[in-house]
Amino acid sequence: NGQPYRNLQSAPPITAIDANRRGNEKSGFQNGSEYLNPAGTNKGVTMNVHDQVISIIAEQAVLEPADVTLDSTLDSLGIDSLGLVESIFAIEEAFDIQVPFNANNPSESDFDISTVGSIIAGIETLIAEQA
Repeated sequence: NGQPYRNLQSAPPITAIDANRRGNEKSGFQNGSEYLNPAGTNKGVTMNVHDQVISIIAEQAVLEPADVTLDSTLDSLGIDSLGLVESIFAIEEAFDIQVPFNANNPSESDFDISTVGSIIAGIETLIAEQA
């Protein structure tokens, strides 16, 4: 009806399609109805860690998310050391976590980056520790 909603609880939910129609890149919606948390806080937001991490890594590798598997290594995806650091920063921002990763000496890091699956497992652990 064009009138603003006085009670936000009665406002209809915004869908991914609505957000895309508005052209709002920072809407937080990607891949249909997945919510990517652009504000950098995961409080009160149901997120799919697996899909978000794969999306972040795929973006760094300039690949489709379907091309990234749990067994993929960052090297096999063509992600170099700079891409790794950018991926870590994007992951930290998306999940509001601090990844214990030493970019100057990745082999001595407490964070396993050997495969996409190990990265996802590490992130899930960090999120659980924060809760």
